[in-house]
Amino acid sequence: MTFVTKPELPTQYTPADVETRSYEQWVADGRFHADSGSDKAPYTIVLPPPNVTGSLHVGHALDHSIQDALTRRARMRGFETLWLPGMDHAGIATQNVVERELAKEGLSRHDLGRERFVERVWQWKAESGGKILGQMKRLGDGVDWDRERFTMDEGLSRAVQTIFKRLFDDGLIYRAERIINWCPRCLTALSDIEVEHSEDEGELVSIRYGDGDASIVVATTRAETMLGDTAVAVHPGDERYAHLVGTEVELPLTGRRIPVVADEHVDPEFGTGAVKVTPAHDPNDFEIGRRHDLPSLTVMDERGVVTAHGPFEGLDRFEARPAVVAALREQGRIVAEKRPYLHSVGHCSRCKTVVEPRLSLQWFVSVGPLAKAAGDAVRDGRTVIHPPELAKRYFDWVDDMHDWCISRQLWWGHRIPVWYGPAGEVVCVGPDEEPPAGYTQDPDVLDTWFSSGLWPISTLGWPEDTEALRKFYPTTVLVTGYDILFFWVVRMMMFGLYAMDGQPPFRTVALHGMVRDQFGKKMSKSFGNVVDPLDWIERFGADATRFTLLRGANPGSDVAISEEWAAGSRNFCNKIWNATRFALLNGATVAAPLPPPAELTATDRWILARLNEVITEVDGYFEDFEFAKVSDALYHFAWDEVCDWYVELAKVQIARGGEEADRTRLVLGHVFDALLRLLHPLTPFVTEELWRALTGEDSITVAAWPGADPAYADPAATAEILALQDLITEVRRFRSDQGLKPGQRVAARLVGMESSPVSAHEEAARSLLRLDAPSGAFSPTATLTVQGVTVEIDTAGAIDVAAERKRLEKDLAAARKELAQATGKLANAQFMSKAPEDVVVKTRARESQARADIERIEAQLAALPAT
Repeated sequence: MTFVTKPELPTQYTPADVETRSYEQWVADGRFHADSGSDKAPYTIVLPPPNVTGSLHVGHALDHSIQDALTRRARMRGFETLWLPGMDHAGIATQNVVERELAKEGLSRHDLGRERFVERVWQWKAESGGKILGQMKRLGDGVDWDRERFTMDEGLSRAVQTIFKRLFDDGLIYRAERIINWCPRCLTALSDIEVEHSEDEGELVSIRYGDGDASIVVATTRAETMLGDTAVAVHPGDERYAHLVGTEVELPLTGRRIPVVADEHVDPEFGTGAVKVTPAHDPNDFEIGRRHDLPSLTVMDERGVVTAHGPFEGLDRFEARPAVVAALREQGRIVAEKRPYLHSVGHCSRCKTVVEPRLSLQWFVSVGPLAKAAGDAVRDGRTVIHPPELAKRYFDWVDDMHDWCISRQLWWGHRIPVWYGPAGEVVCVGPDEEPPAGYTQDPDVLDTWFSSGLWPISTLGWPEDTEALRKFYPTTVLVTGYDILFFWVVRMMMFGLYAMDGQPPFRTVALHGMVRDQFGKKMSKSFGNVVDPLDWIERFGADATRFTLLRGANPGSDVAISEEWAAGSRNFCNKIWNATRFALLNGATVAAPLPPPAELTATDRWILARLNEVITEVDGYFEDFEFAKVSDALYHFAWDEVCDWYVELAKVQIARGGEEADRTRLVLGHVFDALLRLLHPLTPFVTEELWRALTGEDSITVAAWPGADPAYADPAATAEILALQDLITEVRRFRSDQGLKPGQRVAARLVGMESSPVSAHEEAARSLLRLDAPSGAFSPTATLTVQGVTVEIDTAGAIDVAAERKRLEKDLAAARKELAQATGKLANAQFMSKAPEDVVVKTRARESQARADIERIEAQLAALPAT
């Protein structure tokens, strides 16, 4: 058999030389294009659409790395694989960006008017939006760019108008006054996900309403809202206030009298057990107001300025708060003040303004039947949530879901398709309909989540019956963070089931956690621990960045990462590069089939057995979305077994020459071929470069996924090589104990080798252990027996005995000191009575280890030859 040495790879892997070139070639060759007309089974993932204003952050990098790994593997397994990309128009975020740009020119959106402002946003989108798409390419995202979508595209806008019309006609969309999240800076309603909560310092003020026996004390952090109070509420079972229920108390500063009502919502154990009720400025108070038919008094305008008549009129809410408290204090109404008082405060996620609960006329989706359908789809198994323990969180949301406020007071977004007639008529207009003459369209736009809730169907052509929709819906899996399980996942489930006759939008929802630093701390600019994935890609390469993220990704759990681990992942890529380069230089080939196992050495049979075990493990981990276990299994197989053991043992077999060497080259090629294919979904760039060099084929992206073959199971060969590893590991440790350097050659006799479990491996053992056969005068200075082999080493002249004795005596002194400290603590009755159990256990372990170290070092000193 003749083997040809293949072209030599560069001595070092440089990601920058490979990544852009490889990615552009993949796209040019259509490697990621999905064919709707294919007869292959489909595998579909729709990319959670990033905001058009966004850039690749570390959460995106994790999310995209997982999805890319899944779709690359599916493509290799023969599925017609679609990973569909796109962007969200991000209503508030985008409008804010463009308004800031206008402000630099001294303009506001009102100066332009609605139509020209929207044109300006489209212009910004064309010139500056979507930077994240280019950054996705840097990461290696194997998406089908031919199918890129944007939530404001014509087809997706048609889907939005269609679903709105259907829901409206079915009585599932209505307009009403309700309490919503309101941003006084952005001047719009906000969805819950657009509100960020933080623990802020404030003041808790206790105020006495009424006088004498008819008085009652309430506490609040928002004293200015008392101007809009229309009741005080207590729990029906609270005997302290039973005599006041049904009576009225005077509301300070206003002269109004308000009722005391009994309501189950009130917690009698919290504070005084009495709460002020401001229906127009608090969601819970609004519900109390509805139950008790209380009036709703709005005392602040859309900018958070007090409108209530009196001395506070015209004050900003934060100016009014201390002014109201001062006025109450002057009247002797302040019972207690607690400051600072930490409490949860909502902020607009875009501009950081404190959100104001506000009674407002808005459009809502009546979610009752939609949410029930979304819950039923998971309960009956049409959609599976992974990991299963997070299904409870899903049910907590869908089983107690409030109607969804879908209107936003913005100009950028999908305009609500409702028109009003001159006499108050209301008409909802479908995509192929025209409004009646003289009607005026509702000025509001839809919540961004309304259009992104349609993403799995609108991107495939719905409401049209397209080939893509028939082929790729329902999608196979949705990969997303558990933090938007309610905000996005539930909405997609509701809309998908409603629009597609009970077919859910995905078969599996695979949830991952948040990315944190190596100490488990949330990433924050204030902590100085934020990781920029683009910085890591520049420094360590895209493969190392992806591998670091995936190696920490356990289902539903947060992902810890560090720069040190990223450097380790880069080293791993370099290790694979160097090992494959060795295989190529030594004639590894994949051009011929493997010889029968009976013709192979135990070393070759062992690595093939391990390879097939790893393939089975990895397949199982992929199916369970255990990316950390996939990464760890491949890391240790590649580094510990292939590189550190098989490559070293193969060198010995290849050096012998002949047919055995030829067969080893075939096994070497087979193992690296399979290993690179297994690693490809995780580290696509380095594996592409190496696999093409190894096989001469065009691209690993369309190579077949390795399959396990039980015929290669070989317990006997595995046991034999494990015994050899044990021998080599123990003798290496023994050599180190004797003061020998790792690469230092020394004469040794191997007694009992011929009858040991590793009898066939003396040549390999001597090669890896740097042990020469004895010649001339041979006088052993140290011996070790392991795996039935007694290793006798002659270190005479091989080490500096005086220096080695000095080193060991220093180690012995340190071990004796450690023993004295541990023994002293354990003999101290006070320590033993007060120390926690785990500390005592650790101290005993230190004592035991110190005794063992002393015994070992004393034996090494005794074995040293006399100077």
